[in-house]
Amino acid sequence: MVSAAEAGGFNTLLVQVRGRGEAFYQSDIEPRSTDLDRQPAAFDPLAETIALARRAGLAVHAWVNVNLVASGTSLPRSRDHVAAKHPDWLMVPKALAGTLSSMNAWSPAYLGTLARWTRGASQVEGLYVSPVTAVSRAYSAGVVAELATRYPLDGIHFDYIRYPSPDFDYSRAALAEFRAGLLSAVTRVERARLDRAAVRDPAAWPSAYPKDWAAFHRDRMTALVMGLQSAARAVRPGLVVSAAVVGVPAEAREARFQDWVTWTRQGLIDVACPMLYVMTADQFGATAADIRAALGPAPFWAGIGAYRLSIDATIERVRAARRANAAGVLLFSYGQLAEGSTTPAPAALAALRPVLLENSNGSTAGR
Repeated sequence: MVSAAEAGGFNTLLVQVRGRGEAFYQSDIEPRSTDLDRQPAAFDPLAETIALARRAGLAVHAWVNVNLVASGTSLPRSRDHVAAKHPDWLMVPKALAGTLSSMNAWSPAYLGTLARWTRGASQVEGLYVSPVTAVSRAYSAGVVAELATRYPLDGIHFDYIRYPSPDFDYSRAALAEFRAGLLSAVTRVERARLDRAAVRDPAAWPSAYPKDWAAFHRDRMTALVMGLQSAARAVRPGLVVSAAVVGVPAEAREARFQDWVTWTRQGLIDVACPMLYVMTADQFGATAADIRAALGPAPFWAGIGAYRLSIDATIERVRAARRANAAGVLLFSYGQLAEGSTTPAPAALAALRPVLLENSNGSTAGR
């Protein structure tokens, strides 16, 4: 992987170190990834990658899936997994708000009910930890701090730092904190009315104040970003902080409560990485130009879905990103690169080298 990236003219690797609440590195907080079961206990893929990348002159950023912590198809094996230890932190869809509100969060039935619903929801990737409570945000910040402390990283990259859809999070904690935040703004009569309604429908308060409900979730997600950045920078001040974000800013803000334009403009992240994976060439160029206009001078790396493109189409998007004054391009992903052709990944990367190096002063990153 490192040799192929070096030969391809890349300067940065974004390597996934936390996919589903498990560690591809040495951790005292989270269980070792089950994908490493056949490897020796001493094998540390992150440390080995960093060592090889240093010799090749490549920067290494740790790619962390933040809120997505488990698959919807199979529950975590380890009892030390965050979903097993803290099921009360998991996001709840509106459809299950009534069912789960009366269940003990630590009962097997609670997690089982949530997992079964998730398996049947085609647009939900798995189980998500909610950023609503301070304690859950502190846990995520601890994961980031451990990574920054133990490894000489050049950057840290946050993925799945969003809600699955606007129908999340209706957990007991989210509903209670939202209600508490509105108490001073509503009359006693209104409070009593909504509390009576909430006995039958836990979503009564959010339904009555939908704009406040959306703002509440955006604010908590932003608080999570602030906490993660602070945790990383406290240990390693020069770390580059980036985030994979939904490509259309309005969709990200309204449907995923991911206000990444504000994050970037305010310096909560150094670089936004909009995922422009499934767009046509024309859509890609137009959206990249819109992003540049929305961000002003703040940098972004344009995410290219190389896994579904020919080499020529990937090159076309690299050039479109440059025309939009993107600070760099990010290709997703090494493991799937040129999947639509017979070109192996190393050969595909080598074919990209001329365009990556032509007039390039930005970042060329591979995930």
